[in-house]
Amino acid sequence: MHVLITGSAGFLGSHLVTKFLAEGHEVTGLDDFSTGNYKNMLNFIKNRNFNFIEGDVRDKIDLNVDLIMNFACPASPKAYQLDPVRTIETNFLGIINLLQLAKRSGAKLLQASTSEVYGDPAESPQKESYWGNVNPVGIRSCYDEGKRAAETLCFDYKRQFGVDARVVRIFNTYGPNMAVDDGRVVSNFINQAIRNEPITIYGDGAQTRSFCYVSDLITGIYKIAILEKPLETPINLGNPAEYSIKTLAELIINLSESNSSLVNKLLPQDDPKQRRPDVTLAEKLIEWSPDVSLSQGLKTTIDYFISIK
Repeated sequence: MHVLITGSAGFLGSHLVTKFLAEGHEVTGLDDFSTGNYKNMLNFIKNRNFNFIEGDVRDKIDLNVDLIMNFACPASPKAYQLDPVRTIETNFLGIINLLQLAKRSGAKLLQASTSEVYGDPAESPQKESYWGNVNPVGIRSCYDEGKRAAETLCFDYKRQFGVDARVVRIFNTYGPNMAVDDGRVVSNFINQAIRNEPITIYGDGAQTRSFCYVSDLITGIYKIAILEKPLETPINLGNPAEYSIKTLAELIINLSESNSSLVNKLLPQDDPKQRRPDVTLAEKLIEWSPDVSLSQGLKTTIDYFISIK
């Protein structure tokens, strides 16, 4: 296939390019470097089956492709709150442009959505059928509601125009190619630990997350992208093992042999207290479940951050 991957210089986008090239596909990458890093593309930038376009998904795109993978959006609160209007525009205008491209070209489209569509969930684990508990006017809503609107557009284009649109709800993912200044909990804790700085925990640390290593996630996304039959529902991808933020910090200190201490600060507005995916649907439809343990994945990620210090 000829595959368009937006956000190709980003954390997940760069891993997806590597995967699709390894599977023998031709890939066009698109990125505006607002949060992506050119260094993430060094392993494949000279691959004869890869072509790169520096561009913005908010602008109209005209290519002849078989599959569109939309991963163009800042994903950490630090990044998406820096320019919230641009964030929601990237989600809303970006997916409209890509859905129109899919409609014109007959391409399949896979939209990277997020566990943030569940907001601060009132039920756990979160199933795809759960509608969520999102603040539509809070400081996180540029991302949360932007992704929810993108999901709506995918299913409206599917119903109204017959576009084969697929939605993947991605839970906390970590691994190599994360930005040093990403601002999410795993990268924050690792950077502080390898510098022997105090590790900053927002809130009391009892809030929980589920952490999926990037190779597991990419395998699941690829399986959904190449699935023969269309999907009629979003699919959760994440690791259902649940850990408190304090436990994560202590594990990172131990694995990095750090002398860091723990420091507590106020919890930001609308920060979810619990996040855990129900991946039953992924197990059933694509025979997928994560394999990499948190300790194993964190050790590899710590080594990566040490290597780029």
